[in-house]
Amino acid sequence: MSTCTNATSLFSELKTRIETRQARVGVIGLGYVGLPLALLYTEARFRVTGFDIDQRKVATLGSGGSYIYRIPPTEIQAARSHGFSATADFSTLTEMDAIIICVPTPLDEYREPDLSFITNTASAIAPYLRAGQLVVLESTTYPGTTEEVLIPILERGNGSGLKAACDAGAKAENEFFVAFSPEREDPGNDSIARRDIPKVVGGLNSQASELAGSLYGSIFNKVVPVSSPAVAEMTKLLENIYRCVNIALVNELKLLSLRMGLDIWEVIQAASTKPFGFQPFYPGPGLGGHCIPVDPYYLSWKAKEWDFQTRFIELAGDINNTMPYHVVSCVSRALSQQRKALNGAKVLVLGVAYKKDIDDLRESPALTIIELLQKDGAQVGYNDPYFPFIGKGRHYDLQMKCTPVEDVGKYDCVLIVTDHSDYDYQWIAQHASLVVDTRNAMKGIHAENIVRC
Repeated sequence: MSTCTNATSLFSELKTRIETRQARVGVIGLGYVGLPLALLYTEARFRVTGFDIDQRKVATLGSGGSYIYRIPPTEIQAARSHGFSATADFSTLTEMDAIIICVPTPLDEYREPDLSFITNTASAIAPYLRAGQLVVLESTTYPGTTEEVLIPILERGNGSGLKAACDAGAKAENEFFVAFSPEREDPGNDSIARRDIPKVVGGLNSQASELAGSLYGSIFNKVVPVSSPAVAEMTKLLENIYRCVNIALVNELKLLSLRMGLDIWEVIQAASTKPFGFQPFYPGPGLGGHCIPVDPYYLSWKAKEWDFQTRFIELAGDINNTMPYHVVSCVSRALSQQRKALNGAKVLVLGVAYKKDIDDLRESPALTIIELLQKDGAQVGYNDPYFPFIGKGRHYDLQMKCTPVEDVGKYDCVLIVTDHSDYDYQWIAQHASLVVDTRNAMKGIHAENIVRC
């Protein structure tokens, strides 16, 4: 754990710079979280510099382009006209007043937390850290990461004896401020403006909390202060574990409903009419995205430190992880009803993004489903308006090109994995020989060639 100091003059100076929009803001990690955040600060007339080790992202932003579908190039160009810039040169971090870390926190092959992005970023920041700076971690992680992992690296690596400020100690001229504020991005959700999503903030001390609250309060309409970084870290895990567990519950009930001959979607719709005590969650082919499939395992891993087994969380993860296998079995059964075998069958997967209407492949169940189908001998193609090509990722290597959706008639089975709004499902039902629907995309369409999975 770190040795803490307490500050006054540096705190007041930084608070004034934030309130007057003179503070320079550095955002590390220009992905689905970091880039939108950087643009919000630029809109609020802060001078923002984005940092990323991916030179292609830096070059794209430098030329006024965008690599995220929901952020048009015009937004990047407008931000650049207001001073936004991107760089891979971390030495300029010393010029920043606030440094916000938005890097990935995936799982490794053993489903244990991979903090390498955080530790590498902290090591890159440390040599350029100066007194009076505010460092905020946004990456989802287990409770204790900010204090047990981030701060020690920053303190050891700066070479100037800088310490993280807390409520004990004295040397005000020799400290920096640290907080944790979990990202709450929901890609594809256009019903809630980013500014209207309350921002949870937990500082290492009251001054850090106040500074972080002021910084985020300049772009978010509500800031929710909590007592520590660990509370803020746990808050994000609770949010996503809550969703993971409820999705697992409804996935399990879907499997039971299929055996009982019941329509789980009709059941959910009926249950949703209850005005209290019920929130609808929906079944699917598996979990995707960086949060829900990943975050529960961060807490399960950390719980072992206290000799505690999170059985309920782990059960939910197991149920959700089995859904791609259920989908493949469903395809196999549907083909057999048409006197065809999965081995050698042509299967077109519709939608590979982890959820509808976004360009994000992270942890998408479609990738697992494609691999399982290929393993069973199927000839697999895919269509997704957001992905002309699928290459190699952290846990997959498919090297596939997008097939035109007009080719559905050439396949033995069309498997709907992601229900993008662009698809004409009525047309697909008319032209496909067999449709296996995992998303209720064919709701209201009645045809003998549709199998609801």
